[in-house]
Amino acid sequence: MTVKSFKILSLLLAYPTVEIQAASCEFSDILSGEGLVPDDHLPPLRALIEEYRTGELLDLQERYVLLFDRTRTLSLHLFEHVHGESRDRGQAMVDLQAMYEERGLAIGSTELPDFIPLFLEFLSTLPQDEALDLLSQPAHVIAALGERLARRESNYAAVLMALAAIVEADPKSTEALLEEPDDDPNDLEALDAVWEAENVTFGPGSPDEGCPKVDGMLDRLAAEMDAPPADAGTSEERA
Repeated sequence: MTVKSFKILSLLLAYPTVEIQAASCEFSDILSGEGLVPDDHLPPLRALIEEYRTGELLDLQERYVLLFDRTRTLSLHLFEHVHGESRDRGQAMVDLQAMYEERGLAIGSTELPDFIPLFLEFLSTLPQDEALDLLSQPAHVIAALGERLARRESNYAAVLMALAAIVEADPKSTEALLEEPDDDPNDLEALDAVWEAENVTFGPGSPDEGCPKVDGMLDRLAAEMDAPPADAGTSEERA
């Protein structure tokens, strides 16, 4: 049995788009119905979903960029926190992409394999036991990101905290990551010096009324979600 909850958590960590916002009113029912996320982590996730559903899309996009594109210590690229810019990161990318391709998941040329939303999209195509085993490997990175977001009082912390609660992270490894000083997103000169790789991007839009079934990846959240997707799709450039 594949795990739909990983797809929902993936979408909540992706760059906000009109399509995701339109489908967000279904997310709570899927998360609570599947039971993967511990019950005590559902209320904070519902708060983020409600914020996503009712917020102005441009405001959501601006917040996302400030957090994840301009703050290296909040990067949603797993290997950034493990390997930095060392050569080991490149080989880890190659190995992870090979694993995706072996399981039939094709990714766009602009997408980095260690982008957490893409990693979660991949987990959503796997049997639950296998998905949980893979999630446990970067659990300390995910837990550290959740703690950093919680310190900033960001509702995005709910997603990372939920993932960290699903599998147990090594506390010593998590603490070691948290000892690194947090970036100041307003120090543009310092950020330019450390950011050498471009983040994965998604296309913006404006929200529609109601909660329609949308095309592409999101329509699998309804009737087609029981079947493992063959392709994660490609990303568009941010405006």
